Amino acid sequence: MHSIFDQFEHKFNFQSYSELTSGHINNTFLIITDSCEHYVLQCINHHVFKNVPGLISNKVTVSNHLLKKLNDLSPKEIGKKVLCFTKAKNSENFYYTDGISYWNLMPYIEAGKIHEVVTHNEIAYEGGKLMGEFLNLTSDLDHSKLIEVIPKFHDMSFRFQQYKLAIQSARVDRLKKAEPYINWVSKLRDEMLILQHLKETGKIPIRVTHNDTKISNMLFDEKNRGICVLDTDTVMPGIIHYDFGDAIRTICNTATEDETDLSKVEFNLEFYKSYTKGFLEKMGGVLTPIEIQYLPLAAKTMIFIIVLRFLTDYLNNDVYFKTKYPEHNLDRTKNQFKLIHSLEQQFNEMIIDL
Repeated sequence: MHSIFDQFEHKFNFQSYSELTSGHINNTFLIITDSCEHYVLQCINHHVFKNVPGLISNKVTVSNHLLKKLNDLSPKEIGKKVLCFTKAKNSENFYYTDGISYWNLMPYIEAGKIHEVVTHNEIAYEGGKLMGEFLNLTSDLDHSKLIEVIPKFHDMSFRFQQYKLAIQSARVDRLKKAEPYINWVSKLRDEMLILQHLKETGKIPIRVTHNDTKISNMLFDEKNRGICVLDTDTVMPGIIHYDFGDAIRTICNTATEDETDLSKVEFNLEFYKSYTKGFLEKMGGVLTPIEIQYLPLAAKTMIFIIVLRFLTDYLNNDVYFKTKYPEHNLDRTKNQFKLIHSLEQQFNEMIIDL
């Protein structure tokens, strides 16, 4: 860690390090220095991300854009609001070692905290404002400057193609156990392709999107006010509904996605309203009427796409998601379908007045 840290243009001396374990893909470490300024050193998972230099370029491009937009703030304030990057001594934005590992370095944002789950409306509201502000500030960034980090990540047609192939090759016993959910997928198919069709026909615009908007990727201060959007690894071109819907999916489930007691799984309408209120306060003036109209459907669609991925993996004998027991992916499918059902019962209350 000391040797890798010293490949970057920092100004302080290495003292110690510890691993930050909240992420699921990259290896991330907190570097303690001999000053009051510390760093986050990250090794990007090149097995998941096939174009790591492009990914890091995306992150730096977005960071530089935010820095320009917020240049009226003091350096201390900007250091809290923007995820910044320290150049390597070779003038690149990353250090490449061992022929396989890409590292990037970021100043550590002090006095911040994350929430793994939302516990009250204030956090949902502040999360909506924070993500809305991030998307507002990047709304004038040319999305063609960014690479597609994970091709077809939220492409519903592509997910249906994967699902179709999984059904064709699935074991008979798994097909039988999954039959009720296969039937449900068929009933929802046309509705779940609406956003994809609007995107492909140009009725909703392509924007810079974050693509991993769970609440733990938002940093808050001690009073639970939003400070900074974290983890910009998946920033790439997309539609706003991906970000809105995925945030709602993770914020508004009253249980974890691994919960097997389905009586605990409900869609929290109050958290939805709080997040939406904050989001539109910051982003409403940027969005088109048709984008706003389809935000409620975005929530349902982003829950459905993870349902489809869990079910596809179950039919493929669990080759993608980590599982702890044979029916784990099927239980996750049941969980997220219950969340959709709860959402459907409250859908009329989710509609946004234009």
